[in-house]
Amino acid sequence: MKYLLLIAGRENNLTYGDIPEAEASKRTQQWATFTNDLVAANKIRGGERLRPVATATTVRVKDGQRLISDGPFAETKEQLGGFYLSDARDLDEAVDWASKMPHLVDGGACEIRPIWEI
Repeated sequence: MKYLLLIAGRENNLTYGDIPEAEASKRTQQWATFTNDLVAANKIRGGERLRPVATATTVRVKDGQRLISDGPFAETKEQLGGFYLSDARDLDEAVDWASKMPHLVDGGACEIRPIWEI
């Protein structure tokens, strides 16, 4: 079954905005290792890092009119920083993979959503 692993956390932690360059390099390597592990296990079907939330655009339709606003849908402490599309046996395996994400040590989170294939 496919699962979307949504990477969420404080944007400065996800973008390395307020950490020294050496620490940013270390985290980049941790993400590369995590990704390579998914690839080696043949569990990855896609994934990308997202640009900062300030670049987001939200679209709504109200009374037949399109409303466009800058920024995310809602103001929250945690921002969506990226995702992995994983092919796991079951939810337990998806949780095991998500538990290895490097940003969790900074208080980040991973929301796991099963894919409803069309």
